[in-house]
Amino acid sequence: MRHLLSPLDMSVEELDSLFDLANDIEKNPEKYCEACKHKKIATLFYEPSTRTRLSFEAAMINLGGQVLGFSEATSSSAAKGESVADTMKIVSCYADICAMRHPKEGSAFVAAQNAAIPVINAGDGGHEHPTQTLTDLLTIRSMKGRLGNFTIGLCGDLKFGRTVHSLINALLRYENIKFVLISPQELRVPDYIIRQIENAGATYEEVTKLEDSMSELDLLYMTRVQRERFFNEEDYIRLKDSFILTKDKMQLAKDDMLVLHPLPRVNEISVQVDEDPRAAYFKQAQYGVYARMALILKLLEIEV
Repeated sequence: MRHLLSPLDMSVEELDSLFDLANDIEKNPEKYCEACKHKKIATLFYEPSTRTRLSFEAAMINLGGQVLGFSEATSSSAAKGESVADTMKIVSCYADICAMRHPKEGSAFVAAQNAAIPVINAGDGGHEHPTQTLTDLLTIRSMKGRLGNFTIGLCGDLKFGRTVHSLINALLRYENIKFVLISPQELRVPDYIIRQIENAGATYEEVTKLEDSMSELDLLYMTRVQRERFFNEEDYIRLKDSFILTKDKMQLAKDDMLVLHPLPRVNEISVQVDEDPRAAYFKQAQYGVYARMALILKLLEIEV
């Protein structure tokens, strides 16, 4: 039995196989519509979510399976003080696989240690968000035709953004990638991520203006400034509008640059950018369903 707690839990070769499967699901959805018949996924979400929770549920339904779970901690026995370990022991009696989001780092590891079914980390605090990373990698590979040999800008909240941390770690296994880290000083990438980039021998630069880097990027990964990760409201208000992608800034970019965003968007991407053919974030959300369908099949060891 395998779990997915980090993007690094799968080798590059395993990821290639997963993405090949996801692309086949995209092209031939009817082939997989009963692959998980009589199987159930438990979606345990201790934090609010739209895309991640619904895409897991859509993925299982598309595979012919069923869904159970909860969308907030207050509607579960966690509100009575039940531990994650005990919850997982119970859920293992009801479901075949589980996707869990939790505000505390390391909670997915605790869940996996106490589960009798595969556990998928759907986000733990500001630490990891591996299925978003699978979505990001699948989107890049499907739309760019490669993973490697590009310059990617990561913009916004790089300090608390678990999607950024996971994506950087995953991309470090591919060749010839340059990272342009675009953020205010208060929200720069943590030092341990910088050390990982340096230890991998990858190239990076840290900048404080989006405009200065647009012309060199093959990919731009935007993130929102997350209110829930701040310790005080004043810092949030001061920084929330720091980096906004506009139609004018898009004119500085390459014709084939792609804009990605894990969503939800607040105001860091102008709605006018949605009309630009380089805006790939809604397509990215669709790829998230394919990636999670493929992952469910892999972890349940179902071949079609």
